[in-house]
This record gives sequence, structure tokens and C-alpha cells, in this order.
Amino acid sequence: MEKVLEVKNVTKKYQTKEGEITALKNVNLRVNEGEFVSIIGPSGCGKSTLLSIIAGLEEKTNGEIYIQGEIGYMLQRDCLLEWRNILSNTMFGLEIKGNSNKKSKAYVEELLKKYELYDFKDKYPSELSGGMRQRVALIRTLATKPKILLLDEAFSALDYQTRIMVTNDIYNILRKEKMTAIIVTHDISEAISMSDRVVVLNARPGTVKDIHKINFEIENRNPINCRESPKFSKYFNTLWKELGVDE
Repeated sequence: MEKVLEVKNVTKKYQTKEGEITALKNVNLRVNEGEFVSIIGPSGCGKSTLLSIIAGLEEKTNGEIYIQGEIGYMLQRDCLLEWRNILSNTMFGLEIKGNSNKKSKAYVEELLKKYELYDFKDKYPSELSGGMRQRVALIRTLATKPKILLLDEAFSALDYQTRIMVTNDIYNILRKEKMTAIIVTHDISEAISMSDRVVVLNARPGTVKDIHKINFEIENRNPINCRESPKFSKYFNTLWKELGVDE
């Protein structure tokens, strides 16, 4: 498989009033095209910091990062602009990049039709459910045709039932679009159900403790049918113990 991202010996240090703090230490990770990789670990272990460094939003202190292609970023909040309608919101990223034209608009409209949002193109964010807003945010990101999608706790603001349905929707959309995705989450079940591999970080300074390959051998796999698999609880128990939650 073709490599689209490699993190090599990445370290991140901060200067504070109390002195130097090492958030990440010698992190190594390779992600191949089309893979879904989740990153989990204790609070404060540097999961989101790592994602920010990959996205270019934060500087690393040491190490190297290899990235092939554009990166898209989805945050916990959908960040939709309440005064813009849905079509206008999905065009926003293209406008920022200076790529808003008839061709790109046609592509966005195609995505809206494909994922059952076209009938809402003239509505405003306040008129949509939380799950629909996240789909709009995803289409806004996909509109710029990124090679890699980064999701930082992208579903944590949703209630439990909505969250499961939205992760299922997002997973199916990303698979259809043949996207590579890296997901930071504190939810072990979410990580297992969406991922090909789960990366476990140690407590600060964050280092890669282990990487678990997830294979459900399910035809037409999605997060919902993964949760129903007998393998799910085995993966969950393994990761639960690895994180030291029961200690």
C-alpha cells in the first residue's frame, strides 16, 4: 500500500512558567492510503497536539513529518456559519482557497445530492439536526479534495444515539470517497468500530505504547455491525487494559 503520511521521532516541548514540558516524545507512525487510524490515550497525552502538528497548526520541536497531498481537518464543533445557507457553507473552504467556481460548485452540489443533503441546500444551520450539521461540515471539507482527513473528537458534542448514527454515516461517506482518515478520540468503542488500526499513546509525554490491527472480517463493514460482532468485546477489553482504565 502507498504511504501517505509518516511521523518520524516527533517530539513537542512547551515552555511554561514552571519550566519545560514535553507533550510528545519520539512519536513514530505510518499511515497508508485508504487506511482509517484512530489515536487513543489518557487525557493530556498529546493526541490533539499530534494532530495539530500533522495539520501544520503547531510546530514540532524535533522530528520529521512526511505528507503526500492536502489535509482536511474536522474539529469537535462543526463551525458552520449561521448566517450562510448550507450550500454557501459547503463552498466556504473553496472560497478561502480561491477555488470557488462553476466546476467546484457543481462538485459540491453532486456531494450534497449523493449524501441526501441537496434538498436542504437553501436551509440554514440552525434548521438542521446535529447529525446533519456534521455531514455538512464533512462535505465542506471533502469539497477541497483532501488526501488525508483529520478528525479531532469530531463527534463528541453529539448525544450517544446521534453519535453512533453519525459515525456510521461519516464512515460510509469516507469509504465511498476512498479517504484516508486519522481520528483522535477518547471513546474506545468509536476507535474500534471505525478503524483499521488503533494507536495507543502513553500518558504524557505521549509516546506510542502499541498499535493494534482491527479486523472484523465483515462484508460491507460499518461501525454499527462492528459493534455487534463477537470480536468487538475482545478488542475493547484489550484496549481497556492497555489504557490502564481498570487500575
